[in-house]
Amino acid sequence: MSKIRRLVKRKSNPNLVRLIDELLKASAANNAPIWKDIAERLAKPKRLYAEVNVAKIQRYANEGETVLVPGKVLGGGKISKAVTVAALSFSETAKRKITEAGGKCITIKELMETNPKGSGVRIMA
Repeated sequence: MSKIRRLVKRKSNPNLVRLIDELLKASAANNAPIWKDIAERLAKPKRLYAEVNVAKIQRYANEGETVLVPGKVLGGGKISKAVTVAALSFSETAKRKITEAGGKCITIKELMETNPKGSGVRIMA
């Protein structure tokens, strides 16, 4: 049994288990290692998930870029760039700030479906 499968067995959230399985399948089907990397990060304990403030997205992302956060996006700081942010979850403040800046908030699954190869995506953790 693989390391990821052992970690997933401990998860009690069926939606998260399903997402991890879909990420692994998409990685194999599209020869896209980004999805396997995200699946490995989400299979770990929740206390190890990334928590990224919008200020960090402002600092490191470029205008029009797609950013993937394997965890939660928080509303600390300001953002003025129109970026697409995919994450496991968003705080209400973060959602509001990203959309007011002209950006978009989507789920990891939506990003995986619209960009199966995972090209041009910046992982922020």
